[in-house]
Amino acid sequence: MKVIRLNEPGKWESFQVSKFDKTLSPGEALVKVKKIGICGTDLHAFKGSQPFFKYPRILGHELAVEVIDVANDVKTIKVGDQCAVEPYYNEGINQAVRNGKPNCGDNLRVLGVHVDGGMQEYFKYPAKFLHSSNTLSEDQLAMIEPLAIGCHAVDRANISHKDIVLVIGVGPIGLATIQFAQLTGARVIAMDLDDAKLEKCKKITKISDTINALGDVETLLTELLDGDLPTIVMDATGSEKSMLNTFNYAAAGGTIVFIGLFLGNVVFNDPYFHKKELTLKASRAALSSDFGRIIRLIEAGKIDPTSFITHRIKFDDIPDEFEKLYTCKGDLIKAIIEL
Repeated sequence: MKVIRLNEPGKWESFQVSKFDKTLSPGEALVKVKKIGICGTDLHAFKGSQPFFKYPRILGHELAVEVIDVANDVKTIKVGDQCAVEPYYNEGINQAVRNGKPNCGDNLRVLGVHVDGGMQEYFKYPAKFLHSSNTLSEDQLAMIEPLAIGCHAVDRANISHKDIVLVIGVGPIGLATIQFAQLTGARVIAMDLDDAKLEKCKKITKISDTINALGDVETLLTELLDGDLPTIVMDATGSEKSMLNTFNYAAAGGTIVFIGLFLGNVVFNDPYFHKKELTLKASRAALSSDFGRIIRLIEAGKIDPTSFITHRIKFDDIPDEFEKLYTCKGDLIKAIIEL
């Protein structure tokens, strides 16, 4: 089978594996990779700026796959099923897992980050992390994982229809966050540094209110909201400056959710934080239940992530074409690799 591996920052290697053990352990499935979404994790790994990452590594965790074989004890999926892959799992049971927070487990492993991912034609994986739909397209299935990040973040925010939600950063995760926030009936505002991205956001999400972060954001917000501020602020940028500014944008009694992260300390003025009685939350990855819920929402026509896709790359062309994605700037929302 064909494999493409990132041996070190900026250095791909394409090779063939002549012998692949297809023997399945209990609970496992053998899958064929059909589509791979490229996300910020992959782009940062190529540049050498991805935390919690070791080389060499086979990238790829936003995956649409076809089930080729299943172990005898697997009943949840069958040969021929088309599936989205839940790319995180725990090695062992600990307090977080016992308490229903497997996304925060001490030994969480993510495909394409901690262990080899989907830039290979076939791989074996626990069947319980494969979510099937024979209605959705391969493109839609490959987009389930980034949608799940936004879905989980909105759940963490505990949004009601009375809230005013500011989503900062309108890349794929921000767009997903906006769509799930809109489903709550809340008023949603999008913010980004890039006007081109904000225009794409309007087309994709049909959102009316957008703000360019290069302006005087607090003034722009209060003008837009008749003197008020957002009750929920969700930052999907991974930018230290942007994330630290969120404390200024939230209304008294409001909630801030950090979807992205940066390598550093979150420092804020405690009297100001206390005066506003703010709540600060992190949102990490997603839960298994999010995947099934998103599949049902797409099947019902409530959301459709295919409008996120702006670029396509053939699998064999990754070593030559991948770096060109960095020149796309605001034109790039989501690139899909096709096998």
